[in-house]
Amino acid sequence: MKTPTNTFKQALADKQPQIGLWVGLADGYAAEMLAGTGYDWLLVDGEHAPNDVRSVLVQLQGIASAASALPPGASRSHPIVRVPVGDTALIKQMLDIGAQTILVPMVDTAEHAAQLVRAMRYPPDGIRGMGSALARASRWQAYPQYLHEANAQTCLLVQAETVEAMKNLDAIAATPGVDGVFIGPADLSASMGHVGNPGHPEVQAAIADGIARILKAGKAPGILSTTEEQARKWLAAGALFVAVGVDTILLTSAARQLLAKYKAAPAAGPNSY
Repeated sequence: MKTPTNTFKQALADKQPQIGLWVGLADGYAAEMLAGTGYDWLLVDGEHAPNDVRSVLVQLQGIASAASALPPGASRSHPIVRVPVGDTALIKQMLDIGAQTILVPMVDTAEHAAQLVRAMRYPPDGIRGMGSALARASRWQAYPQYLHEANAQTCLLVQAETVEAMKNLDAIAATPGVDGVFIGPADLSASMGHVGNPGHPEVQAAIADGIARILKAGKAPGILSTTEEQARKWLAAGALFVAVGVDTILLTSAARQLLAKYKAAPAAGPNSY
């Protein structure tokens, strides 16, 4: 058997926009449910959601289970794992449990991006540890050429979300082995002095400029937008992987709307969307 093709990576290379959903409930049952709804990709969040290696594994298994139940030709959600930090050992673990695409937060320099590329790849192109006999990624060596085929199927997405990262964006995006650059509006707005206001004109201008620069480097720009207006704006600007919602927000919003039909809903907190 051949190592599975990373369909998400291929879609980005083909300039096909991919619509995604942020998954923060940290539960395999919920991930499996969401994987049956048709999103191109699901982001399993290990930075701000209460996830560890085992909980991410369960969610990868749930997403795969949903894919196997879909009819031929149906859209299958590609799982992306966001690690809390760009640690080589942690990236190795996420790859070994079956993630092909990794999103790394707070990448401020091209040097950092290059280190992450090496963490994603087996020698001689990188430093990923040779433990495929223990790995779900190789189906415990059922993919006989996994060690030789895996590098081509891994996909590295890095997050630019600070003033420093935007200053270095051209070099970060040009780093060989970086497949896409995700702009984080919330952290970028905070770094620019506009805490809690990603809609500030200066932040919006920086995002638009960033997307154009990433495209110029021949890489895929990505972003999270929780309003349709913003999502469509960045898709029109050329963003190729756009998350259009967050599962926790969808759940609480739907629950509030249902409650409001019967009694006054509790006031939303200061950090609500």
